Amino acid sequence: MPLIKSPSKTARNQNIKTEIAAGKPPKQAVAIGYAIQRRAKAKNKPKR
Repeated sequence: MPLIKSPSKTARNQNIKTEIAAGKPPKQAVAIGYAIQRRAKAKNKPKR
């Protein structure tokens, strides 16, 4: 199942649950969740 690319907290939590269900260690799942959230925030940032 693909991960949700969104800067929201709810999407991050869902991504963490998805990664844990896929068999990844919890610490790694959290790191992946935060990394995807950080990239989504940077992508949605308006350009000057």
